[in-house]
Amino acid sequence: MMNAPQAPAPCDRKDFMDAMSNAATGVGIVTTDGPAGRFGITVSSMASVSADPPLVLACIRAGSPVAAAIVANGCLALNLLDEGQAALADCFAGRPGPAPAFDFDGADWSLAGGPAPLLEGAVAAFSCRLHTVHQAGSHLIVIGLVLAARHRAGTPLLHVNRRYGIPADARLAATAG
Repeated sequence: MMNAPQAPAPCDRKDFMDAMSNAATGVGIVTTDGPAGRFGITVSSMASVSADPPLVLACIRAGSPVAAAIVANGCLALNLLDEGQAALADCFAGRPGPAPAFDFDGADWSLAGGPAPLLEGAVAAFSCRLHTVHQAGSHLIVIGLVLAARHRAGTPLLHVNRRYGIPADARLAATAG
């Protein structure tokens, strides 16, 4: 009698996290506001999903109060940070500095385009109605239907090797001028 093949075990969490630290990602703040409250959280797992219709996604820890509020409020905004907004990224990652953790008073926000706060000075911002939510391991993948998008010239803030950075071409452009 043959034994059924066993499903392979997932890799060690530390090995996974160390390997993923080499992935350069943009840094954003996902916000929501409504009956469940106003919340924001720093994310580096975000992406465009579709242009027709315009959809974006962000991955947020399922047990986070932000995830519950996004679902209850039915809206979110994805704010892509500028290179000068690292302190704000830390604030919404729960690492207080000059401002308390998760403090909206440390920056200028608007509600242009929807009920979720849009960050003034972000290199791009997307105001969204919640489209779908998918559970994936420890996180929720929240997908937003983009109702309004705005952008400006600037250098996006990146995260790689557990620290902030900027794109290499931005450094080259700065030294060429």
